[in-house]
Amino acid sequence: MEGILNAQQIDQFITRGFIRIDDAFPTEVAAQARDILWNDLGVDRHDPTTWTRPVIRLGMYPQEPFVASANTQVLHTAFDQLVGAGKWLPCRSMGTFPVRFPSDQDPGDAGWHVDASFAGDDPANFWEWRININSKGRGLLMLFLYSDVSEHDAPTRIRIGSHADVARVLAPEGEAGLSFMELAGKLDTMPEREITLATGTAGTVYLCHPFLVHAAQPHRGKEPKFMAQPPLLLREDLSVDGGSPVELAIKQALI
Repeated sequence: MEGILNAQQIDQFITRGFIRIDDAFPTEVAAQARDILWNDLGVDRHDPTTWTRPVIRLGMYPQEPFVASANTQVLHTAFDQLVGAGKWLPCRSMGTFPVRFPSDQDPGDAGWHVDASFAGDDPANFWEWRININSKGRGLLMLFLYSDVSEHDAPTRIRIGSHADVARVLAPEGEAGLSFMELAGKLDTMPEREITLATGTAGTVYLCHPFLVHAAQPHRGKEPKFMAQPPLLLREDLSVDGGSPVELAIKQALI
């Protein structure tokens, strides 16, 4: 399958920081994944009165439906186009699942942030994980929708074009970069950006620049939201001087 992303989509990724791919994996696979997650949630899927928490976090998921969803030919081809053929590692686990339920409670994790990509001095301390100008360790931020997500179902909020602002903040910090918390503390000083919502049907995937600023939000819908947010890990380091769309977006931000 020769490139599935056209020139307009690649330009959108470079300038806006993300693209949306509909039907990136089959809805049947999404349903199989949801069944596994429901089994681990400890609530009754048919009784909303048991859904008493706004978010329940589940652990790593390497089972077949999850691995299959991340390794379709469509996605592999898109990874090659955005990051570079041979530069990324196939996903073998979808990471932590924050399953969000309809609730009036504050979920407590809805702040704006950029996902960190490599360990600091204490690998066990997530808040000290780091991000640098070359996006060490991470090729993409990815949002996999395993359930239908409308504007009421706690869709991830995205600051359009914010990856460029983050690149400019990271550039002076060199190879060491900034910790998750250090960068989070600088986001309020960045330019105001238009916000969009990561909505779509089950099987939709958002491929995002690793510097994209995003946030969760409370769930005001009726059905739980199932979404994974794994990184696309790197086989080869990226560089500001590289030619992939991920690298070009960083380079253009620094001009």
